[in-house]
Amino acid sequence: MYSTLKFFAFFVILINYSFSQTLPSFIELVKDNGNKVVNISASKSVDNSGPNIPEDDPFYDFFRRFGPPQGPKEYESRARGSGFIISNDGYILTNAHVVGDSDDVTVKLNDKREFSAKVIGSDIRTDVAIIKIETNNLPAVAIGDPSKLEVGEWVLAIGSPFGFENTVTAGIVSAKGRSLPQENYVPFIQTDVAINPGNSGGPLFNLKGEVVGINSQIYSRTGGFMGLSFAIPIDVAMDIANQLKETGVVKRGRIGVVIQEITNELAESFGLRKAVGALVNSVEPGGPADLAGIETSDIILRFGNKLIENVGDLPKVVASTKPGDVVEIEVWRKGKPKTLKITVGSLIENNTKKAEKPKTEQQSSNKVEILGIFVSNLDSENTSGGILITKVESPAIESGVKSGDILLAINNIQIKDVNDLMKILDDFADSRSVALLIKRKSGSVYIPIRIKR
Repeated sequence: MYSTLKFFAFFVILINYSFSQTLPSFIELVKDNGNKVVNISASKSVDNSGPNIPEDDPFYDFFRRFGPPQGPKEYESRARGSGFIISNDGYILTNAHVVGDSDDVTVKLNDKREFSAKVIGSDIRTDVAIIKIETNNLPAVAIGDPSKLEVGEWVLAIGSPFGFENTVTAGIVSAKGRSLPQENYVPFIQTDVAINPGNSGGPLFNLKGEVVGINSQIYSRTGGFMGLSFAIPIDVAMDIANQLKETGVVKRGRIGVVIQEITNELAESFGLRKAVGALVNSVEPGGPADLAGIETSDIILRFGNKLIENVGDLPKVVASTKPGDVVEIEVWRKGKPKTLKITVGSLIENNTKKAEKPKTEQQSSNKVEILGIFVSNLDSENTSGGILITKVESPAIESGVKSGDILLAINNIQIKDVNDLMKILDDFADSRSVALLIKRKSGSVYIPIRIKR
């Protein structure tokens, strides 16, 4: 009996020791950094007045009596979030969506002091903003290196979810380099740290007490935490913040291409062993890519020293490159790699005019049996090449080809007219699949299609 109790006691001690070795304590980290995290309140006056009708107007009395009830002519819209001090003289990082175009921004420190803050600059594309309060001798966070983060590593967030100041939550890194819809310039850090409204703009710490990210977004169907949180890597945020401090604007690189994801079917069509890279389906005439010799149907495999594993990798690495830099780029063209040099341009807002619908001649269609499409020439005024797809059958239907699409190329071979297409198809007699470059109102896209035998 005594030996049994002794063994049980030893077993309990062993378990406690094991847990103490594997589960971290965040106590010291919070003590050291809690006073470096701030609560941010931003307000903006919003006009809520009804129709501006003078009293002598014949309809004034009608709208006064029967119009919709009017609230106050002006009300205050408020946003709350978090931030953290990055310098002793009062510079603070947060999210752009927290401060936005607010009229007043108030920062509340951990010691309950409040300051009116000035927005130095904000960048909507990365959701980063830098603000400043007029005081000195503030405790600043240590900046870490997100590239050294490992998936599965413990991380901790401090913020003000739902207004509960200095709330601490912890979790692990779930993934790195995440691409989110409409967010092409940030390789997000995904975590399972509990993040809720009010945490936005707050810091994400590693176990060394270094900030590795800014908590920015959550994936939620309810508006609350569901286990998917996303943080902006701190190196990306600091680069944006430094540019905003120095010049007030953010400069990003651009190369002038439209790209799409490489699927296994497209990889097979272009002779790639695996689905990697970014497929170019459109090149801006006269743009940096065009001048460098990049062509439609090229697959970009490397930009500088960065391998392009997924289509989302390219916008991030290009945007982070300084305009004017000359970069070596590797593309896959006609079954083999090719190296080019490109001078990176500067990103500007898109002011491209809406494309006009191509005119077509009323003529009989030609059936292309192996692709399951009917095609006809565009009118004689068309100078950009391509032919009109007038009807689709199997296998084109299953692949997503639609009537009204313009067929511009097969793999990397441009198509001028129907006769040109028929000659080109002879080159693919032994192929299992091909990639059709299709032009639609929404842009151009490559669609892989199995050849019908």
